[in-house]
Formats: sequence, structure tokens, C-alpha cells
Amino acid sequence: MRIKDFLHSATALNNISVKGWVRTKRDSKKFSFLEINDGSSLKGIQVVVDESVPGYDQLPATSTGASVNITGKLVESPGQGQQWEVHATEFQLLGTCPDDYPLQKKGHSPEFLRSIAHLRPRTNLFGAAFRLRSRISYAVHRFFQEQDFVHVHTPIITASDCEGAGELFRVTTLHGDIDKQSAEKDFFAKKTFLTVSGQLEAETFACGLGNVYTFGPTFRAENSNTTRHAAEFWMIEPEMAFTDLQGDIDMAEKFVQAMVRAALDECGEDLAFFNQFVDKGLLQRLEAVANAPFERMSYEDAVNALKNSGKTFDHPVEFGVNLQSEHERYLTEELLKCPVTVFNYPKEIKPFYMRLNDDNRTVTAMDLLVPGIGELIGGSQREERLDVLIGNMKKHDLNLADYSWYSDLRKYGTVEHAGFGLGFERLLMFLSGIQNIRDVIPFARTPGHAEF
Repeated sequence: MRIKDFLHSATALNNISVKGWVRTKRDSKKFSFLEINDGSSLKGIQVVVDESVPGYDQLPATSTGASVNITGKLVESPGQGQQWEVHATEFQLLGTCPDDYPLQKKGHSPEFLRSIAHLRPRTNLFGAAFRLRSRISYAVHRFFQEQDFVHVHTPIITASDCEGAGELFRVTTLHGDIDKQSAEKDFFAKKTFLTVSGQLEAETFACGLGNVYTFGPTFRAENSNTTRHAAEFWMIEPEMAFTDLQGDIDMAEKFVQAMVRAALDECGEDLAFFNQFVDKGLLQRLEAVANAPFERMSYEDAVNALKNSGKTFDHPVEFGVNLQSEHERYLTEELLKCPVTVFNYPKEIKPFYMRLNDDNRTVTAMDLLVPGIGELIGGSQREERLDVLIGNMKKHDLNLADYSWYSDLRKYGTVEHAGFGLGFERLLMFLSGIQNIRDVIPFARTPGHAEF
């Protein structure tokens, strides 16, 4: 049994075993009180070890960070704030911890803890963050499986750029000046890269299996040092055949509410910690998102609302420019005070694969914006008309031969289809109130940093 199981036990128990790491230790003349945590919950359990217990002589060498194995009894605790404690009948010190253990004291900054990422899961903040990550990862798969989606593993190494532009990490076995060497001599006989998205490959499966999703690592090589960007991150990308923009928006909103409800129902202890120490308005905001309908507005209406707001933004807004985080957060936090899905963006600022609207100036794109974060989801109905898709590719200067497999989907039994992408780390930031993407991924990959 894990410590969380003992903490929620319905009865006292005999002959139990508790294994974990020492968080705190208090010594009296004939007793020692230890708080032990094994990572299964935010709270540890108090263990009382008296001088008659075999192994008591190991207590002087037991310090914060040491690992222990304790046999004993689970009994009602007379102390406040805890229902149960363990009275040890045998104590075993498994691994000592010297004085240079960097977590001896509390109150370390997230910046310092990033420098010891191999130890930060032992802290309350990061223990809670990565338990949340694990539980919501499970909830993602549960949601799509219950919606009868097929899980597809799309490739990490790809020869195409989903966005049609951008900085990519090249994968090569060539040496020296690789740009001067023929790509035909490379391992795959062509230029290949770490993927920025599994969307295009997922579309091929949607056009054969119906509704599919991919959930895996993606990579972008932009030299961006912000709290919202990383070079390696995880993406959730469903693709749905026989679905238009309306159906795409419906599924995106349903998914977000399901993830919020999963966090509230299944991660209550950790969310309470975040609400107390990270973001005091977190629980109220999440409850509102889980229980209230989302707003929807066109990009043009959003631009007009921003222009007529009377606010001065750092980035002026006009039709034809990308909405910035400050614009997105104003819409969700001040104007509408709830999540909002903005749709029908100008074609000039969106990728080649988005379906052109009849007005010939906008595409069936949608962004789902949430309070505290801004854009959480980006998606669209995909262009299913072969001639229009080819025209879009030419306008974006794409090599048609490289994307022949993609255009074949429109040549052989084309159907309307749609999908969206959601950065998993950004979802975790929204659910936890943590403000830096580096603190919701186990080992952050950012410009200049690839430790471990």
C-alpha cells in the first residue's frame, strides 16, 4: 500500500510497511517523529519511533531526504490535522542523505528547482504538478476512447512541415557542412526533421478510420525564451472525418470541459494546494469553466470588440493581424469573463490546409481561448477541395511533390473533415495556475538548456 492509501484507510491496521523519504524529523529523549512521503500524495504520514524499536540506533544517521522502510501499526493520531499515524515496530534506514542535500530547507524558487530537475519531484509543488500531469494524460486517452476515437502513433521524424514554414530541428547522419551535401546521401535519402505536429499524418488515418487522435511529443526550433514556449512539448491532436467547423468547435469545447472536470474530481488535493500557494482564484475559475457554456464570436467581431474597448494594447489590433495574448486574455477575462471560441480568421495569417470560406477572405479556423492563458486550442475544418488545396500550396511556395500523399486524400474519395491541436503543457498550466511551461514538463528543453 502507498501512503495515500494509509491516509484514507477506513480502519486501523496491523503489520504494515511504509517506504519513502524523510521530509522532517523531530527528536525527543526517547522518541523520534518522522514525516514520510512516498510521492503518492501531497501529505506525508507521521511515524513514531521509540527507543525500544529494532533499528532505533539508525535514527542519528537519518536526516531529511533519507530513504527508510518502516514496519508498524496504523493507529488513530491524537494530533490535529491528521487522522492516522504509524507506530513503528521496526525501523530500517535504506539510504542516507548528506548535509549537501539541496532540499534541506523549504522555500526554494522554481528557478532554482529547475537547476536540480532530478530532485524537484520530491517537493510539494512539483510532486503535485507531475501527479496532475499523469492523471490528465490518462484522462485525455479516456475521453477520446469513450468518444470512440482510434489512437494513432504518428511519426516523430518527418519529411514535411505541417505549418508550411518555421524553424525545424533537422535529423541527419551527415557530417561537416550538411547544407552543401546532397540530401540523397543522408540516412533517409532526403531531408528529414523532428515533427512540429502529427496533424497531416493523422488526417490520412481519419480519412480511412473516421475519428482518430494522436498524443505525442513535438518540436520547434524557434529561439523563443518565453514562459509559454519550449523546444520540446506534447500535443493532443484529434482529426474527425465528415465533420465541419461547427462540429470541430463542439468537440474542442467538450474536451476542455471534460479535462477540467477530471482535474476537479480526481486531483482535488493537488488542486487545493495550487489554489492556496500558486493561484488563489484557480478553483473558482475552473468550476466556472466546467459548468458554464462557452461564448463564440467571429474574428472580425473580436477585432471590433477590442478596437471599441477603450483599452490601449501594446500590440494595436486591426483586421488581418494575429491576436496576441493580451487581446485573448482581455476577451476572456474582462469582456466575456468566460472561455470564448474565435472563428473565421483572415486567410493570410493561417496555414495552407485550412478551408477557404465563400467570402474568399477568411478560412474556417478556430481558436479556443481561456482565462489566465489565452489560446488553448487551435483548429480548423481542413480544405477538402483538391483544386483549392493545390492553389493554397502554391501560394505558400510548397513543393507539390512533397505533399502529393496529402493531396491524394482529396483526389480519392474526399470528405469534409476537421481537427484541432492542443498543447498538453499549456493545458496543465491552465489547470494548475503554474505560469511557466518549464514547470509542468519533467525535463524542459529550451534554447540553451538541455540538461539530463
